[in-house]
Amino acid sequence: MADSVISYIQAGRLLSAKAEGAKQALITLDLGLSDSMVMLTHEGVVLPDNEGVVTWEQLETIQQDETCCYRITGKEIIPIRLYSEQTGRVYSLMPTKGAPTLLISGIPMHRFKDIDPYEDTRKKIKAAGASFGKVLDTATGLGYTAIQASRKAIQVITVERDEEVLQIARQNPWSRELFENPRITQIVGDAYEEIIHFGDGEFRLIIHDPPAFSLAGELYSAEFYRQAWRVLNQKGKMFHYIGDPASKMGAGVTRGVIRRLKEAGFSRIVHQPEAFGVLALK
Repeated sequence: MADSVISYIQAGRLLSAKAEGAKQALITLDLGLSDSMVMLTHEGVVLPDNEGVVTWEQLETIQQDETCCYRITGKEIIPIRLYSEQTGRVYSLMPTKGAPTLLISGIPMHRFKDIDPYEDTRKKIKAAGASFGKVLDTATGLGYTAIQASRKAIQVITVERDEEVLQIARQNPWSRELFENPRITQIVGDAYEEIIHFGDGEFRLIIHDPPAFSLAGELYSAEFYRQAWRVLNQKGKMFHYIGDPASKMGAGVTRGVIRRLKEAGFSRIVHQPEAFGVLALK
């Protein structure tokens, strides 16, 4: 049985149930994927199947941390947060009202205000257009893109630079299919370096959802776009997530991206404002 994972949201509900004198509560132990009945005692919350007890003190600790989910293992609560020696960045699984997002040095990797991160990913897939061929996902992250792209694709190759990010994903209930779906192939490496190893015309679709420009400027470079153009087949296309085009920063980055995509050889660039990106057609 997988460890239970909760956040300040569930901790707050359990503490409220205690204050109301409840003896049991229906709560999610996998960040919203399912519900479980738990017993409330003087010591704390008894998990189903005698998996352990979370004390009220531990729940108070979790409630105070709105930027990190916690894994419950035995009598321990473990923050799903890691530091990467390779990049010098801190990664954490940040809770939202729906699927969690990945926080990289304080920057969330999905939209979550007025939208669920999983719905955010659906918008990107819709903007890209379903592909029944081979798909390249240039930034695995929590795997939401690879998972949803695999619904139609023959194969999805997904690339992640940092093993610590994959360790975060392994603890995320919403990411389980990333490690179980046979149509998804994972590569640990830098997409900027890995893309040169793919063959000409190998992919029907690229979903390029890189970290912010300030974190991975090379993934916005003309050289990377030339390689993306090369590995796409003649009818290939690339959805490039950029950020809010209505913001001053997003508008500026978008202009530079479009200019470099055209320089790289893409014939047409279609704005996809609903998905905060552009679709580049070969």
